[in-house]
Amino acid sequence: MLVNNNRDFEKIIGYQFKDKKLLGRALTHSSYVKEQGQSRLNDNERLEFLGDAFLDAIVGEDLYKKMEKAEEGQLTKARASIVCEKSLAEAARALSVGTYMQFSKGEEKSGGRERDSILADAMEAVIGAVYLDGGYEEARDFVLEIFQNALLDAGNGKLSNQDYKSDLQEQLQAKGILDIRYVTEKEEGPDHDKTFSVRLEACGKAIGSGMGKSKKLAEQNAARDALERGLHVF
Repeated sequence: MLVNNNRDFEKIIGYQFKDKKLLGRALTHSSYVKEQGQSRLNDNERLEFLGDAFLDAIVGEDLYKKMEKAEEGQLTKARASIVCEKSLAEAARALSVGTYMQFSKGEEKSGGRERDSILADAMEAVIGAVYLDGGYEEARDFVLEIFQNALLDAGNGKLSNQDYKSDLQEQLQAKGILDIRYVTEKEEGPDHDKTFSVRLEACGKAIGSGMGKSKKLAEQNAARDALERGLHVF
């Protein structure tokens, strides 16, 4: 782990870790541990899982307090705009997360330090690491500081990153359609640079398709495609 370099990162994020190895793990991509022949438990994916859950809860709580007259659907859409891949990647870039990450040589060459999906996952992993190291209050303050502007905008009705999946689901549910499926049709490319192709179905009918460097992005693009085509078949 690049502990010495990570001291600079701690200054950037405004939090000093008691357990330096925890931060190192949050900044370690799965390609690096695979290349080094290490256990997958040394990469950042478990921390990403934890950070994702914690982020949803904290953002949801803050929006619940800020948007006192909002219905559940509005709250869901606002939260989705903040915790989406694009928003997380932007936050990661603002904190120079990619600069301090460890990658395999192949991932490094393919531009992993700038890939939205990787940066978004790493941002969640850092949040998870702060939670484990400092506890609930420290991690809550950390999240609210990072997403302060986005939370204020959402509270004022401004959504910076549209969540096409939520928009589509809302429109289909209004038509009484609950059977919505995102089917991964293809995964192309090497492990460090995959492209996913997704087909969107509603009631067994194909209504959209999309591609992306992550399944999440491909699904968003499929939902956007369906919305742009229109839902006239229902």
